[in-house]
Amino acid sequence: MLIVGVIVGAIAMVVLGELPVLGPLLAGLVAGLIAKGTGRGALAGFLSGTIGSILAAVVLTGLGAFFGGVFGGLFGAGAGGLVGSIVGAGLFIASLYLGILGLIGGAVGGALRK
Repeated sequence: MLIVGVIVGAIAMVVLGELPVLGPLLAGLVAGLIAKGTGRGALAGFLSGTIGSILAAVVLTGLGAFFGGVFGGLFGAGAGGLVGSIVGAGLFIASLYLGILGLIGGAVGGALRK
């Protein structure tokens, strides 16, 4: 159930990660509830936060390049990919923030379902 918790938590982290503090806590809580147990919940929450932020960075870089290519040709694809990677790098740096909040939420969720 740990793997399922990490996958569901990572998807929830991509969706809810934009909410300042509550989003990562809720995503970690969901991962912890699925993983069952305080230690496993904390691990699932941390991994979901880290993986979720990496997924968001990859998606933003790809979307920037795609829309830049559609609307601006080769130069637009390069510029869009660059802008997407800059925004994605900001999310990548924030992966520790998301991971720590996911860890706290996961520990609480795991303790609730212990």
